[in-house]
Amino acid sequence: MQLRPNQRLKLDDKDDKLFYAYPRFVTHVDEGFIQQLTDLYSDRLKPHTRIFDMMSSWVSHLPQEMQFEHVEGHGLNAEELARNPRLNHYFVQNLNQNPQLPLADEDFDVVLNCVSVQYVQYPEAVFSEIYRILKPGGVAIISFSNRMFFEKAIQAWREASEAQRVELVKAYFASVPGFTTPEVIAHKSALPNLLQWLGAAGGDPFYAVIASRS
Repeated sequence: MQLRPNQRLKLDDKDDKLFYAYPRFVTHVDEGFIQQLTDLYSDRLKPHTRIFDMMSSWVSHLPQEMQFEHVEGHGLNAEELARNPRLNHYFVQNLNQNPQLPLADEDFDVVLNCVSVQYVQYPEAVFSEIYRILKPGGVAIISFSNRMFFEKAIQAWREASEAQRVELVKAYFASVPGFTTPEVIAHKSALPNLLQWLGAAGGDPFYAVIASRS
C-alpha cells in the first residue's frame, strides 16, 4: 500500500507538537464507545503482559481489574501522559517526523492505538514499527470512530467514508508482510448523522481493526 503524497496532507500542516502543546483532559469519544473498547480489551488482552499504548493521552481505557507487567505510553503531550495512571513509563515523539520507535524488537505482547490512526501521515513506516516491536503472536488493536480533529487528519481519511476508513486501516496492516489477515469489528451508529455530529449520547460508531504478528 502506498498513499499518494496529496493523500498524506493535512489542512493544518504546522508541526503537530504545536497543536498538542497544551493538554486536553477530555475524552474524544462518547461513553458508549469507551465501554465497547474496554470490553474489547477485557476480551482480548491478558494480564501480566507488556502493552504499548501508542498515541495515548491521560486515559488508556484499559480494564481496571486487569494488571499488566508493563504499560508503555507514547504521545505528544507530556502533561497528559503524566496524568495517565496506567502508564509505567512514557515518551513524547512526533511519529510524522520520526516514525522509528525507541523500543526493542519483539518486546510487546500488544500494541494499542485508540482514535489516533487518522493523524498518521506515514502509516507504512508506523505499522512496520508496530510489527517490529510485537512479539511473534502479538496483537495490534487499532480503534477509531468518526470523530477527529479535522484539520489534523490526513486527506485520505478526511475524504473517506466510514467503510473506506476501515479498508484504509486494513491496507496499513497489509503493507507490512507478516501480519495476519485483519479482523474487523464494526458497530455503526443508529442515530442520524446530524445527531451524531451534535454529540448525542450513543451516537459514536465503534470500529476496531485487529491483526497479529504471524
